[in-house]
Amino acid sequence: MAELISNGTVHATAQPNGTAPVAANGIDEHAQVTAGNETTMTAASGLSADEIALYDRQLRLWGAEAQKRIRSANILLVSLRALGTEIAKNLTLAGINSLTIIDDEPVSEEDLGSQYFVREEDIGRLRAEAAIPRIRDLNPAVTVRSGGPLAALLAQDQTFYAPYTCVIATDHDLLTLSQINTTARFATSPFYAAAIHGFYGYIFADLLTHTFAIERETSNIPTAIGPETPTRSVVSVTAKREIKGSGKPTEIVQKQEIYCPLILANTSPLPSSIISSRRKLKAVSPLLPCLRSLWDYQRTFNAFPSPSSSSDLATFTTLATAKARELQLPLETLKSDFLRSFMQNVGAEIPPTAAFVGGRLSEDVINVLGRREQPIQNFALFDGEGLEGRIYSLWSAPPEVIGLASNGQGLSWRGPPGSADVNELGGVVDAATNGVTSAPAGAAEAIVLD
Repeated sequence: MAELISNGTVHATAQPNGTAPVAANGIDEHAQVTAGNETTMTAASGLSADEIALYDRQLRLWGAEAQKRIRSANILLVSLRALGTEIAKNLTLAGINSLTIIDDEPVSEEDLGSQYFVREEDIGRLRAEAAIPRIRDLNPAVTVRSGGPLAALLAQDQTFYAPYTCVIATDHDLLTLSQINTTARFATSPFYAAAIHGFYGYIFADLLTHTFAIERETSNIPTAIGPETPTRSVVSVTAKREIKGSGKPTEIVQKQEIYCPLILANTSPLPSSIISSRRKLKAVSPLLPCLRSLWDYQRTFNAFPSPSSSSDLATFTTLATAKARELQLPLETLKSDFLRSFMQNVGAEIPPTAAFVGGRLSEDVINVLGRREQPIQNFALFDGEGLEGRIYSLWSAPPEVIGLASNGQGLSWRGPPGSADVNELGGVVDAATNGVTSAPAGAAEAIVLD
């Protein structure tokens, strides 16, 4: 994601996804700078000439406005093991404003084989303090600092999280992740959780309510304003002029996703579209019940299960079977070979897995900051053994919706300002199940309270 340009400066770039809109010359037309004035801030883009030169390739991918949002982002990263290292590298090179790292664990010999920001002479030093100088070297334009110990973070209230554009926590147990998620939610800060276990990994996203835009060719069938899925709705559609030479009209579709916190997602059922289909149920990854079982095991025993312990294997198998049953998965989903493989991988750090999961999470964060493309909703699972990755929407109505709805307030999907309400939710929120019941087919994510 970086290369050295002629003057030795790190040139930060990001992986293209092939869908970013660009102007005819490849750069946002408002990102031009008067030659010879390297400190002039462009009127429209808000980026200096130095920044435009540094992030030239990224401007060609997603334009100056998105880069400006990325450049103003303040990220809180909790844990700097192998996965956190990849995320720190990617976001620093992308050109965020600041990165605050929480990790007060000492550097160990194992760290030397799983990440590249620490050296042998750093063994025994605090991981964040040892790595930060080398992270700064990647992009001196980004402020990188230590945020102190994890225990201090867990004692903070939402005022601590308020300055952060996004909070990312990796390689922690469910209770720690949920506490960080809940406090960040009170501060209206988007939250990501992630971890790797050998060849396996996951990403969870709680972006509260997130609005984004996609650009696509205009279809023969007009795009309808309103619900698309239980969590997503179309807010507006804007026609765009034809791209020169293509002869194809395009449109910019603004959509909105509503999310729930991790504590709810962990107990949420699979979407009805999967539960109602035997074929889709059979395709659900066994990694899902295994992850839920691992969190339960950690909460009960405060440790990972040992693959060499027959009692641990029996206990974990019982937990995983119960989780698979809760998810209504077929009995054949959980196979003994997969259970053994997962347990043997638990807690292990493999750099290629960290690079893949960290790259995918970083890409999602960059798109969210730039308000571009469909974000993860809300669990992404990665199986390196089976060479597959799947995204599952494990959603239940978030607490604020349940609490207000239980007071008799209705729910509806609302269009853009000045437009009429799109639809009325003809059902109620069931506080016992944390879900929406009696909702019409295709209920939307853009739920607001009337």
